[in-house]
Amino acid sequence: MLSNNPHIGHKVAGCLIFLSVFHINFSAGSTGKGSQSQDDVQHVIHHNQLDLREIVFVIQSQSNSFHVRQAERLRADLLQQAHTLKEKPPVVLLLHSLSDHEGDWSILPLLPNLSNSFGKNSSWIVFLEEETNVKTTKLVQVLSKFDKNKEWFLGKPLYDKESTIIHHYAFAENPSIFKYPDFVAAWALSTPLVVRLADKVRNEPLKSDFTIDLKHEVALYIWDNGNGPHLTGVPELCTEPEGSPQTQHCATSLSTAPPLCGEPVNKEDIFVAVKTCRKFHSERVPVIKKTWEKDAFFLEYYSDHADPAIPTINLGVPNTERGHCGKTFAILQRFLTSSVPNTKWLLVVDDDTLISLSRLQVLLSCYDPSEPVCLGERYGYGLSQGGYSYITGGGGMVFSREAVVQLLNSGCKCYSNDAPDDMVLGMCLNAIGLPVTHSALFHQARPEDYARDFLAHQVPISFHKHWNIDPIAVFNKWLKDDLRTKAAEGLDKSTKTEL
Repeated sequence: MLSNNPHIGHKVAGCLIFLSVFHINFSAGSTGKGSQSQDDVQHVIHHNQLDLREIVFVIQSQSNSFHVRQAERLRADLLQQAHTLKEKPPVVLLLHSLSDHEGDWSILPLLPNLSNSFGKNSSWIVFLEEETNVKTTKLVQVLSKFDKNKEWFLGKPLYDKESTIIHHYAFAENPSIFKYPDFVAAWALSTPLVVRLADKVRNEPLKSDFTIDLKHEVALYIWDNGNGPHLTGVPELCTEPEGSPQTQHCATSLSTAPPLCGEPVNKEDIFVAVKTCRKFHSERVPVIKKTWEKDAFFLEYYSDHADPAIPTINLGVPNTERGHCGKTFAILQRFLTSSVPNTKWLLVVDDDTLISLSRLQVLLSCYDPSEPVCLGERYGYGLSQGGYSYITGGGGMVFSREAVVQLLNSGCKCYSNDAPDDMVLGMCLNAIGLPVTHSALFHQARPEDYARDFLAHQVPISFHKHWNIDPIAVFNKWLKDDLRTKAAEGLDKSTKTEL
């Protein structure tokens, strides 16, 4: 059961530095329609004023210095909008700073503290990602259509075309029936819903040990097998680029502001380590050689068998059917020796990982290699009960040299060669206080395992698995850059901020 730590709650309350008496009036003639029918949704257009101070913005920020800057820029923009209207600023919270609890990013453990701090003096909790662009007056107008005294779960709906492993094959007979929010478009909970969910979190242990796709899992928890509200689609919550003609009606859009990054890192700054084994030398390694190997300046294949034709290096760790912790830690140790070039970054991938190294070069320009950076697709284990975050290995794990140094100096090691390497690394990082930095551009699964609309506003960096696909065709469709500048241009326009 999640304990309601009064120290954490106090820290949340301590963030109440942005209060507002911003008033906006709307008549019954306000425009905009929700995605539900009139039978399902009672839109209440309030004749009385709606205060911006009734909305609490929570930016789903991260503690890495780049992401802190991005989140602070969004917060500054929200405050500037209120200032331009000559009104006092709204409440804007940065999620990573609300407490020291590792599980806050999974949202559900945070709800009791949000309820304690804002349950009596606010009407909406609106969650934003760092790259979400918000038109404050339009958002207030949209929220005014929903009765704040009822339970509402609002967002831009995503759905699965086919049942998928990342959602545990939920709704296998009709996966498209269940809708979950695209976080980048913003999503909102009415205060009555937050208060009830907070009570549930306090009194009932969160059931799922793993946090894999947060947006889907949050929607499942709120829906509660039909006992809670389903997601109500709001067409004004958008993911089209800011300023495009399609966003004229939108309260939110995808920010096109240039991220706070430099030039793409050099190829020579990245050392690539590929984990493989003898039985996949002829099946998986040729796919890498036909797709992305040529884009690596430094690359080594690590196997249980030395094959000079590839070539592979035998690290002296027996192959295991799963886990590969012994092999991964041997790679980390080798990275710090004179056996390999002294590079700023280490990329560890599986032999069935498909990745764009040119896009990774662009992404890494946002990060400082002198900091202990651990980057990839973030999963969680036991986050509501003192667990930890980890980088799921199939999508690729990126470490700065400083992160590897601190990790190995800690003395942390595998409890067995076949332990799950990504989870053991997560436990180690948690123990020494190094954060896992999430990027939605890395993918543990195949493109078809993700909602089409979710991938539509990405320039992805990686996918994983060859199961039931042509991996070369998938690489050519999703990850190949015909021109060397294409990745940089695409990320600069939209997705370098979607990290």
